[in-house]
Amino acid sequence: MSAERPSLPPVRLNSEAELARDALAAPLFVRAVRLARWAGPDTRVGAGGELVEAQLPAAAEHLGLPADDDGAAYASEAWRLAVDTGLLDVTDPEEEDAEGTVSAGENLGLLTGGSPQDVLAIWLDGLDAVHADATAPVLDDFTDLVGEDGSIDFDALDWDPEAEAEFLDGVLGNLYLLTLADNGAGEGPVPLPALAASMIVPDDMGEPTDDILEQVSEAMMRLDDQFRLLEPIGIVEYRPVDEALMVEEGEAPVDAVGGDEDDVTRYGMVKLTPLGLYGVRARMLEAGVDAPAVGDLAGKGADALLDGIAHYPESAARAEVGLWLAGYADGAVSAAAELLAAARGADEGGPLRRLHCQQALALAGPEAEPAVRAVLGDRELGGLARVWLAERGAADVPAPPEDMIFWLAIDTIAAHLDADGELDELQGLIEGLSAQHSGFFDEVWRVDHPATADVLEAMGRLHSDKKAAKDARKAAFKARSRAGR
Repeated sequence: MSAERPSLPPVRLNSEAELARDALAAPLFVRAVRLARWAGPDTRVGAGGELVEAQLPAAAEHLGLPADDDGAAYASEAWRLAVDTGLLDVTDPEEEDAEGTVSAGENLGLLTGGSPQDVLAIWLDGLDAVHADATAPVLDDFTDLVGEDGSIDFDALDWDPEAEAEFLDGVLGNLYLLTLADNGAGEGPVPLPALAASMIVPDDMGEPTDDILEQVSEAMMRLDDQFRLLEPIGIVEYRPVDEALMVEEGEAPVDAVGGDEDDVTRYGMVKLTPLGLYGVRARMLEAGVDAPAVGDLAGKGADALLDGIAHYPESAARAEVGLWLAGYADGAVSAAAELLAAARGADEGGPLRRLHCQQALALAGPEAEPAVRAVLGDRELGGLARVWLAERGAADVPAPPEDMIFWLAIDTIAAHLDADGELDELQGLIEGLSAQHSGFFDEVWRVDHPATADVLEAMGRLHSDKKAAKDARKAAFKARSRAGR
């Protein structure tokens, strides 16, 4: 079977040490740590672990925040994060209406005495907490939800927590994919209208209807609030919507999707940070999404490597192979021998494995030559071995038998067909290989390769020379007849 394509391209993450430093520098996390170290025996907390209102001014002052409602709100937010991430341990009061006590949590010591993985685990807990805050309902008037008996009517909120979380995760997933688009070329900020539209406008819709545009505008304003909350935890860089664009309080103009390109930045711009790539990927992995990262295959067998990189972009595949080779303890000859052994096979994925094996051997260096020479007589590997040796100007490379030349041509084209490369490159490969041997199509149909007929049919479709294309189609028919299909 051909290797299954991952649902997302591989991401290149910064090192855990770099990511941990970024986590410790996130503004909200910094404030949470400072409050955790500030808290002491006299610090008073409520039954829910919150800092009592009377202590908020002191907390805000410690954080260098203004002594107003905004400062108190920021201090309260940082305190909640410290509790949620285990930087503080809160003991509930024994009596109702009493106050609880607080002490330093075990995780506070891990920030200085633990590993980068410890720091990132704590930060991820913080991201979960902020994500939950970002998807919480907006309460314009909480008193309207409180009944006469003091109970809260949650049904009146018209709020589906799972749907809200799923929508925000979908937005972050789209932002993640846009960041990785075109092999990392999409690392610039994304306009908020485009991000909202990616979740709402159907792919097959031409001109969006007024109803759809209204939904996009509503989503934009919700996302504007959410990204303002998410930015301080360090996952995004965010330029908020220009308040001068608001039509009414809490609304955005419905032409935000198709507005003036020069003014697009005024509608909000968002970009995932390196820490954000790590955090969003961690959430996707937890949800069961296949989200590979360069370096995942280091330390695994060559079979896992060649199958894993089968549909990676070229630069990501090279980086993955480089890490795999760097971690191989038994030397270049053993590494090359394992790669060559893993490249064998008559299954659908075999040609692409052999192509990536050849590319991997290019990074192994000249030390791999003994392992390569050992397979010169191998029907499946002898051709790529000769190519590898010839590219390095090696002496005493035996000429390949004719059947090996044709077999390698079919195998190479089959690999590129499976790789879904650029059409122009594939066409050039097909025309170049078929031109290297006079009477190519008179002989190639006899090649005993499982992909012979499929490759010849593709050559018949893609060859720019009409006569050669016709010869390829005839050869494909002969190959299918020979194989009894």
